Formats: sequence, structure tokens, C-alpha cells
Amino acid sequence: MNKRDFLKLTAATSLGLAANRTISAAPASSETLSDITGDAKPISSAERLARIEKAQALMAKHGLDAILLEAGSALVYFTGVRWWRSERFTGAVIPREGKPTIITPYFEEPSIQESLEVSADVRTWHENENPFEHVREVLADRGVKEGNLGIEETVRYFIADSVRQAAPRLEQRSANPVTRGCRMIKSATELALMQRATDVTMTAYRHIYPRIEAGMNSFDISQMMTQATRALGGSPKFSLVLLNEASAYPHGTRQAQTVREGSLILMDCGCEVHDYESDVSRTWVFGDPSPKQRKVWATVKRGQELALETAKVGVPAGKVDEVVRAFYAKEGFGPGYRTPGLSHRLGHGIGMDGHEPVNFVQGEPTPLAPGMCFSNEPGIYLFGEFGVRLEDCLHMEEDGPHLFSALTPSIDAPFG
Repeated sequence: MNKRDFLKLTAATSLGLAANRTISAAPASSETLSDITGDAKPISSAERLARIEKAQALMAKHGLDAILLEAGSALVYFTGVRWWRSERFTGAVIPREGKPTIITPYFEEPSIQESLEVSADVRTWHENENPFEHVREVLADRGVKEGNLGIEETVRYFIADSVRQAAPRLEQRSANPVTRGCRMIKSATELALMQRATDVTMTAYRHIYPRIEAGMNSFDISQMMTQATRALGGSPKFSLVLLNEASAYPHGTRQAQTVREGSLILMDCGCEVHDYESDVSRTWVFGDPSPKQRKVWATVKRGQELALETAKVGVPAGKVDEVVRAFYAKEGFGPGYRTPGLSHRLGHGIGMDGHEPVNFVQGEPTPLAPGMCFSNEPGIYLFGEFGVRLEDCLHMEEDGPHLFSALTPSIDAPFG
């Protein structure tokens, strides 16, 4: 579980829940739901091999002799190996030529082989050995005793430093031109999995929406969403529920909140289907919205629309954020990242990880290109009162952005 998932799960389950469970309503049943992911096609071995070939072409282009990965989504992306991070190194070396090598503890090899989906060498190390010597040996066996080794951006420092000590003749560089060059551009199969994950999330939302009752707390609603997501075939990743004043803070507060007439409900939820994620936020009012709630909600909605109008192939990613933020400033919010206003970036990349490079954030120069995927999630937060966030993810195509989920119609009918 990454930090973002942990924070969202913590926020969803720590908002004064113990104090409220004695008065809360029982979660609604998800027995009426059935799995909608059965025909979703996972990433094939052939596609993973094509990714490795693309990575090797990018290594040649950017002057890298190999790249180093550790356990995590990058390792899954290229090899299929699903493993967790610990003090024991499991990772991969992908050379510019030839097949990858997986490096893992000796006693873990049988388990590693179960998820390995490409042809690769596997080298093991015993507890009394230095696993990072294997990195040097793997490259030396391919004639690379000095040169440039790309380090994937999430590799932990102790790993990179240990490799540096074991192979001092290798110059370490960022692997971003390779790994981002592959992962930022999604294939049709990846987009289909993200679409299915979004379908699960939206179906779960529609299931729980009419079942929310006065007296429920954040945990009750979050639990309903998680149960519905699981019943629909998704693997729940996070289910953040912010009620009343808690919605004024993007990741909530520890103060107890329950649903009552006029409560503002902000939900931010996502799941995973075959490694690919959804991320959708909705905000509405339990009962009749106040004029102020309606105005803020409509302003946020217009920001979402402006983002879609701005996001065109070749436009710098930061421009999308800047246009929306400028509109909010004209409406009296901000300026910049100040509150009351939009205090966080407009959106983030998404794919196998809920947050991936690059972001819709001021100053980001990366030009938009077909296959890139982003969240479009403007919000306006009024500390001490309430907040509104609307979020739908999109993928870029030659003719502009395509949404995985349709924009919410209105504060009165958030799911149509």
C-alpha cells in the first residue's frame, strides 16, 4: 500500500468513528450486485515483452546501458512480478540488449517464478551475501563494466547507494526518460482496464447513493462503498468519505461527523482491476443545498469543463491547471493555491498507480500526448465551512480528452 492509499484509508476510518458507531445505521447489503469484471483482459506476456523492447530503444536513445527496478509497480509493469518492498532486495536489471535479470533472495525464487511473465534470468542471493554484487555481475556478464545505469525514480536510497558501492564504475542517472517514456503512454489494453475499474466505481456509487441515511457516519458510507466495489469485482483501493466541515479539508479531519439534513457529502473513491486504477470524486448535499453550496458547486463544475476545453495534444500540462485557477480567481477564490479556493493541483497522472507522473499543476511543461491519463479534480475549500471536489479521469487522444466517467450532471442529481 502506498502512502496515498494509507492516508485515504486512514482518513476514511478515523473521523470520530468510535464515538459514532453506537448510533450509526447498518451498512446496506451488496447482495444485489454481481461481478462486472469477468471479461476484463489482463496485460499479456507479449505486451510486457513489447514494453521491454520499447524501454531498450529508449535506453539507446538516451545513452543508458541498463535500468534498475525494485519491487513495485514498475517491476510489475515490465515483468509481471508482484512483490512487496522490504529490507531484502528484490528487483530487476533490464539491459539495453538482452533479456532482463530478476534478483531475489534464494528462498523467494519459487514464489517469484509464479508471477514472472516474461523470459528472464533469475539470480538469487543468500542471507549472508550482498545482493547488490549481483547487479554489478549481471552487467559485467553483458560486457557493461562501466557506463550509465538508470535508476527508476521510486527505488529507495539504500538500494541505489548499495549499488553505487558495489559498482563504482557505473554512473547512476535517472531512468525517467525510459520508464516514464513507457508508462505515461497507455495502450488500448491499459485504457480498457482503467475503463472497467471506473465502471466498477461508478456502479458502486450509484448503488450506495440512495442508501445513505441520516445518522450514518463516514465509516458506514465507506464500508458500503468498499463492499459494493468488491461485489462488482474490483479490488478496493480507497474510499474517502468527508461529511460537513470535514469536506473543507481535502483529506478530512478527526472531528466526528454524521449525516444530517443539509449535510455536504464529499466522496473520493477508487479501485483496481488487473493492476489498473480508477479515481472518482463526487460531492452533493443530503437534502436541499443552500445557495452558497450551489454557487461553489457550480463554480467547481465549470472548472472541470474548462480543464477539458484546455486539454489538447501539445498543450503543456501545467496550462490546464493555470486556466482553471485563473477562472476561480475571477470568481473571488484564491488567488493561486490559497483558500478559500483550489489549494491542490488540478490533477495527477494515473494508471497502475493512483498517482503517476506528470501532473496538471502550475509550471509543468510536459506537452500532452495521446495515451496520457490524468485526473481532472478541481475543488474549492472554505476552511471551517465546507468543500466541494469533483473528479473524473481522462485519457488524451488526437482529438482531445476522453473521459472514463461522464461529468456529474448537477448537485441535485450527482449520478444522473
